[in-house]
Amino acid sequence: MDTQNHSDIRHKVHLLAALVYCLALPSGLLTAQDEVGIKRGTEAPAVQIEDLDGNVVDLGELVGSKPMLIEFWASWCDNCEALAPAMEQVYREYGDEVEIVAVAVGVGQSQRNVRRHLEKHPVGYRFLYDKKGAAVRAYSAPTTSYVVIVDAAGRVAYTGTGGHQDLVEEVKSVLNES
Repeated sequence: MDTQNHSDIRHKVHLLAALVYCLALPSGLLTAQDEVGIKRGTEAPAVQIEDLDGNVVDLGELVGSKPMLIEFWASWCDNCEALAPAMEQVYREYGDEVEIVAVAVGVGQSQRNVRRHLEKHPVGYRFLYDKKGAAVRAYSAPTTSYVVIVDAAGRVAYTGTGGHQDLVEEVKSVLNES
């Protein structure tokens, strides 16, 4: 099989995985940006997922000392790629004041794939792996490129999807309210 056909097949598999992922979610989650996923004001759920080495990490332990930005991410997600500069800008400007975590979904990618992606595209913030979808379910993540910002009190302050979210302004707003 030539390289182009292999690439086309991989792309189609990733698109199919993304479609299955979205269709498996409860109806009503794909609504207006301010109504997407977990409701604002909700206490951020404590959920156990893994780091990229397979060690258990409790997201609940990361909540509460300072605000936290969580992006539900995939290496095959075009919107995640479009959001990457904003994520990096938040890290550069607010990395000391905000816990930044990318949660790599377990659809269409493995921990190994995520590690390889990060070797080619290193970032300063933490990546975790949601192998069984526990964080996806707990945060009602409707898709990849879904971002949740939790305030310092541990409550959801912002949710949004897509590659054109103004994360710098949203983080600044949450920090000003803290």
